[in-house]
Amino acid sequence: MFNYEKRDEKPLTKLAFILRFARSVITVLLIVGVALLLGMIGYRETEGYTWTDAYLNASMILGGMGPVNPVVTEAGKIFAGSYALFSGLAFLVLAGLLFAPIAHRILHGFHYDADKKSDNP
Repeated sequence: MFNYEKRDEKPLTKLAFILRFARSVITVLLIVGVALLLGMIGYRETEGYTWTDAYLNASMILGGMGPVNPVVTEAGKIFAGSYALFSGLAFLVLAGLLFAPIAHRILHGFHYDADKKSDNP
């Protein structure tokens, strides 16, 4: 999905880099949207929250802040704990997806040798 140039390949142009970064941002936003929707559905089904309360609690957990409304049912407690664990892992993965193009561009600049002939045609 995300193909990066090899060590001996010329770095991307600024426009191509911006498009690569935009693709990463869109991917991250889509994943966050799906994760938020899953959290909202989970809170609605397990705790009976309104859509607004479900959104508030899911977004707060996904953002790392913790729930707002008290969780009272057993199913809700299991869901909230599982969703919190999922959210912590999702945060790390999403940060990697978002910053990978930037880190790659910086590191590629250190390794690319413009004077060396490329073995690729």
